[in-house]
Amino acid sequence: MGHDLALVLGGQDRAFLACTRAELDICDLEAIEKVLARTQARVLFNCAAYTQVDKAESEGERAWQVNALAPGLLARACQAYDCRLIHISTDYVFDGQASTPYPEDAPTRPLGSYGQSKRAGEVAVLQSSDAHLVVRTAWLYGVGGSNFVRTILRLAKERERLRVVADQVGSPTWSYDLAVALVGLADGNAAGGIYHLTNSGVTSWYDFAVAIVEEAEALGEKDFRLGDIEPIATADYPTAAARPAYSVLATARAAQLLGAPLPQWRKGLRRMLAQLYEQEEKR
Repeated sequence: MGHDLALVLGGQDRAFLACTRAELDICDLEAIEKVLARTQARVLFNCAAYTQVDKAESEGERAWQVNALAPGLLARACQAYDCRLIHISTDYVFDGQASTPYPEDAPTRPLGSYGQSKRAGEVAVLQSSDAHLVVRTAWLYGVGGSNFVRTILRLAKERERLRVVADQVGSPTWSYDLAVALVGLADGNAAGGIYHLTNSGVTSWYDFAVAIVEEAEALGEKDFRLGDIEPIATADYPTAAARPAYSVLATARAAQLLGAPLPQWRKGLRRMLAQLYEQEEKR
């Protein structure tokens, strides 16, 4: 997320500072304040998070520090330095039992440590100032970092058969599309509060995996060994943390401010893969 946000800001010739974990410890209030004092930033995008959902069940304290306590520190520092915080959150604050898209004011009920820590972070940000924004997204992937798309691409080269969960549905979201929208919210001086932002459309993890392979092959990928992807139930693939079965977010509030919803998820996937293969060709 941070990688693509820097790309968007750089491409628009904006003045910005992108801090790595080594450059800024978001669990250190004094360090945050020093950066804000030096830069006089007007907007701070918090793209940092502990996102290892299963490990959060055994590393709950670390997840809580990064996802719950750190956003509160960022919000507190931003309030003191007249800086607006745009904090990224997740569909995991919901239990996934709905059958229609979750609006921003839907009751939260996270299923595990990760979701609980992210919800606590939301509360800390919103209680700090009514000017700050919490932007929930879902099924995020991008060219940089580890994510579902890159995992499927790797496994398709290593294995002849994959089994992928088919009874969990959501809206795959390309981090670059989300970054463009986040900058749009900042530029549009959006009112504080919660916004939902994902690419448009709904699919399952299984259908997403099939689409990844199809789109990669359409772009000329010839190294796949994969012959079959088998749809399975969540019960057939037990994990340490429970996942929401339904992760679709209602995005009309943000779309109205931005003038349009984010692109359909498969279009986003196609553009992400094209960008990925272009980068690999240049290496």
